[in-house]
Amino acid sequence: MNIKSIYFLILLLVFNACKVKKSEVKKEITETKNTEKLSTKSINVSILQKTFIIDGLNDIPHKIWLYLPPNYTTSTEKYDVIYMHDAQNLFDNKTSFVGEWSVDETLNELYKKKGKGFIVVGIENGGEKRIEEYTPWKNLKYGGGKGAIYVNFLINELKPFIDKNYRTKPAPENTAIIGSSLGGLISFYGGLKHPEVFGKIGALSSSFWFSNKVIKFAEENGNQKNTRLYLLAGDKEEAIMVTDTENMAERLIDLGFPLENIKTKIAPKGTHTESFWKAEFLKVITFLYNL
Repeated sequence: MNIKSIYFLILLLVFNACKVKKSEVKKEITETKNTEKLSTKSINVSILQKTFIIDGLNDIPHKIWLYLPPNYTTSTEKYDVIYMHDAQNLFDNKTSFVGEWSVDETLNELYKKKGKGFIVVGIENGGEKRIEEYTPWKNLKYGGGKGAIYVNFLINELKPFIDKNYRTKPAPENTAIIGSSLGGLISFYGGLKHPEVFGKIGALSSSFWFSNKVIKFAEENGNQKNTRLYLLAGDKEEAIMVTDTENMAERLIDLGFPLENIKTKIAPKGTHTESFWKAEFLKVITFLYNL
């Protein structure tokens, strides 16, 4: 074999190797695209252009998701408003961590069947700062404790912005605060602490275990005559979730919370997951709003 033949053979091998490499890269890109989660949010869900940095909490710009009822642009009607946490998990599978609540699909279907429309305001959590945002008290192991600042932001900044820019019914009897896990804890806290703002509370799988101070808080703020409260836990969650939920309901009733205004449910096979809260969401708002 002469030198020219050897040189040609080397070039051929290099060329084929490059083709294989390009093919592998192309395959990797294709597989990545195929595994990307697709957006599932409805057309009546949007993210506000305005973001909010919460003074005294952290320097994270919080995105606000907004669900408007199907007839919003064709009517002059005013609507009840539901404030919810962990907005990344409420409407869109693409942004959710382990599944979404499908709040938009649920409410769109409710509107079709009953003609009842809602505005939903979803506040994105601060990622690694989520614990401090959703906990009113500190935990020796997990820290936190800035939940009051977060709730004050909802009341003094976000709600006035929403009421000014959208057709809302701003009264407490038309305003709900709903969340799960730590979001359930901060909903429980925000609703009982500020009944003049939130007249309806959905506390789902609430992390009452986070601080024993929740007991004293409930004793000082639990005698609410006009607030409606939905407490939920699943019997496949940690046992403390079920026990704490049942004990909290009993404590509130002993304090004078009207029986007709509180619903406590321990759901068979309920787990600490978005799929569980998704399945229960319609039942929660049905009770809170007497639908």
